[in-house]
Amino acid sequence: MNRAPLKRSRILHMALTGASDPSSEAEAGSGEKPFLLRAVQIALVVSLYWVTSISMVFLNKYLLDSPSLRLDTPIFVTFYQCLVTAVLCKGLSALATCCPGAVDFPTLHLDLRVARSVLPLSVVFIGMITFNNLCLKYVGVAFYNVGRSLTTVFNVLLSYVLLKQTTSLYALLTCGVIIGGFWLGVDQEGAEGTLSPVGTLFGVLASLCVSLNAIYTKKVLPAVDGSIWRLTFYNNLNACFLFLPLLLLLGELRTLGDFAQLGSAHFWGMMTLGGLFGFAIGYVTGLQIKFTSPLTHNVSGTAKACAQTVLAVLYYEEAKSFLWWTSNLMVLGGSSAYTWVRGWEMKKEQEDPSPKEGDKSAVGV
Repeated sequence: MNRAPLKRSRILHMALTGASDPSSEAEAGSGEKPFLLRAVQIALVVSLYWVTSISMVFLNKYLLDSPSLRLDTPIFVTFYQCLVTAVLCKGLSALATCCPGAVDFPTLHLDLRVARSVLPLSVVFIGMITFNNLCLKYVGVAFYNVGRSLTTVFNVLLSYVLLKQTTSLYALLTCGVIIGGFWLGVDQEGAEGTLSPVGTLFGVLASLCVSLNAIYTKKVLPAVDGSIWRLTFYNNLNACFLFLPLLLLLGELRTLGDFAQLGSAHFWGMMTLGGLFGFAIGYVTGLQIKFTSPLTHNVSGTAKACAQTVLAVLYYEEAKSFLWWTSNLMVLGGSSAYTWVRGWEMKKEQEDPSPKEGDKSAVGV
């Protein structure tokens, strides 16, 4: 029996769901280190991921919506972060070439054919980071995770639309919990008078783009020889060029010219720091997956979202109702349950790889 189409389908579905590959986990655990050393390494890597991710969210909130900064140029902030990431990639590539062994980084040479191949992903990538930042601009950090919580639901929808794959009842139930938590959160934000319909819409669009980004990343990786860093370089470089007409059309360059702190070293320092965090999050995410597993990474991300919400409420001294907290728990609980269900189902599929009746796994993306 030819199982190649089924394998391609499983790989793409893993990209959508974030589930781990049991065979790769077995390989990763074949040469295990002493338990204490491994535990310390995992703790340090997970802590690094949490600190980087949470710091990036709070810093971006400052750059996008700080009363003291008063900078209304969300597209420029996003453009600058992409520019910093592209420059860092090129700089590390040059350093690795000059000092072999000191830095482990792939060689980067601009190839227009590769840039064109990555372009479809870059369009989705622009949508993802732009809508993420616009959502963060208009909603509070505490509501940010709920506003962007429908990624899992879009994963299920795209799995069906693109792969014609049905989803188990248990997974659908967890999606129902997430949707319920999302609507309850929107209702409670409205009841407290802090709801931003525009910000919520941007959050939904960001969730859709995150799902699409996972699909197109898998599709485009062969064009960059499977190198995530090459993909990061081309993605951010393409994004810089695609952002330029948006900056002109939306008048953000004119707004930036009138900005009172344009010559401030503090402002450019914070902008550059935001770009550094944007670059670092890709590295620490890969590091966390390497030292744990994709499944554990998803669980860690859910726990980080909970901690981030609590920190935001404390930092901004907000008072939230019981139902508001319930909505967050529903979203986080539903996401954790979905991750667990998909991991369990992927292991079952690995043990019994024969295609089930009704599966149409040869559909391409």
